[in-house]
Amino acid sequence: MTAAAPAGAAGPVGSPMRVSVPMRVGVAADHGGFELKEELAASLREQGHEVVDFGAASLDPADDYPDYVVPLARAVAAGDVERGLAVCGSGVGACVAANKVRGARAALVTESFSAHQGVEDDDMNIMCIGGRVLAFNLAWELVQAFLGATFIGGERHVRRLAKVAALEGEA
Repeated sequence: MTAAAPAGAAGPVGSPMRVSVPMRVGVAADHGGFELKEELAASLREQGHEVVDFGAASLDPADDYPDYVVPLARAVAAGDVERGLAVCGSGVGACVAANKVRGARAALVTESFSAHQGVEDDDMNIMCIGGRVLAFNLAWELVQAFLGATFIGGERHVRRLAKVAALEGEA
């Protein structure tokens, strides 16, 4: 659900500002994304979101992203959280792991357009970002665009998602 911005308000790169309503957001990260996850979770709470943290609970250089991202993806797919943020060093591994879970639609995002367009057209429910490649300010901008967007649900979008969902049933 996207709330309208004040008249004339614009976000980065001239896009309309998106204001997200409070939601239940899951977060997960390995050592490569731990610090960014912690910063984002704190900012989400300050903005009024309920944050469910799937770990890691501490910085451990020996941890593995699937141990945190897969439970997050399962929670998103089950509807236990509305959206998910997965952070690893580059975001790539988190994205690969999340997309192994039926019902998870994760994407690696590095710029604002994809952060909202992925939700609007592709019903993306998990955004993956890299803790070693994004500064907090850009990551926060992406999170706001992601959470502020809503799935458009147009016929062509639903048709495409049905084709993708059919792939989940193939061996």
